[in-house]
Amino acid sequence: MNNILITSAGRRVSLVRFFQEELRNVFPTAKVIASDANPEYSSACMIADDFFRVPRVSHPDYIQDLLRLALNYDIRLIIPTIDTELLALSQSIELFRMNNIEIVISDYDMVRIFRDKRQTHQFFEKYGIHCAKEFDKQNYTLPLYLKPIDGSRSVDNYVIKEQSQLTEYHFSNDKLMFLEYLDHQSHVEYTIDLYYDRHSELKCLIPRKRIEVRDGEVNKAVTKKTKFIHDIWKKMQYIKGFRGCITFQVFVNKDNEDLYGIEINPRFGGGYPLSYLAGGNFPRWIIHEYFMNGSVPVFHQWEENLMMLRYDDEVLVHNFKH
Repeated sequence: MNNILITSAGRRVSLVRFFQEELRNVFPTAKVIASDANPEYSSACMIADDFFRVPRVSHPDYIQDLLRLALNYDIRLIIPTIDTELLALSQSIELFRMNNIEIVISDYDMVRIFRDKRQTHQFFEKYGIHCAKEFDKQNYTLPLYLKPIDGSRSVDNYVIKEQSQLTEYHFSNDKLMFLEYLDHQSHVEYTIDLYYDRHSELKCLIPRKRIEVRDGEVNKAVTKKTKFIHDIWKKMQYIKGFRGCITFQVFVNKDNEDLYGIEINPRFGGGYPLSYLAGGNFPRWIIHEYFMNGSVPVFHQWEENLMMLRYDDEVLVHNFKH
């Protein structure tokens, strides 16, 4: 059975539904299964074909429990969704592969880079993409943007415009980077969804202009065929070790159109539904590659100027007992 597992499903209802639709088009009896540390309170788990509980990724038995459950549920493909599980899963690619399970994830050496924001900046610079300048904590220029080298979801991020806003915590926390502040008044923020095939070749690139963000995840966005597409494609056409969905965050200067790399997440981003609805059908391509041993052609025919306005919806669970 060609079942697919979406890990740490949380609120990824749209992602689960996309995989359900694409999988059933090819394998009508196959299932999309979700896992979570608290599946009873996960809306994505509730709309998946089935779900199971796993320990948190920090638990020493996480990988073995995940493997055991994946085998019990006849899983053949795993789609990770959150930053904290990427290192453990990328280290376990071969373990799962020996059990006839593919994890759609980039190589460990690549994932390790992107869990460290400082190494991510070095990656951007290696490929000719500018980054915000990092200051020494004893020699900086205001305004500043502070963020941890291993953070996610904008946790522990600060905009510092006045000296009085800096505290001892900011100076003593070795994880906090003091960065040049790229003002939203003079820069436009984009998230770029890129699809890399099994051979690490770029097949699709869709920039999403971020209009509004809520809790670190895009709430309003619009697809744009930007001027930087050709340059990014040329520089990123083949990156050894990249696989599946990769999301870039970049800022573009409104005046001179200089592009600054902010971060890279080697997984499906929270705003990916806009790219899917614009025509970037990553789930179909993943199923075609990993289940059917097919190849994915380069795809540029996605819809431009498609705007996504998100809203809260309800998933109801009847006769809930806990």
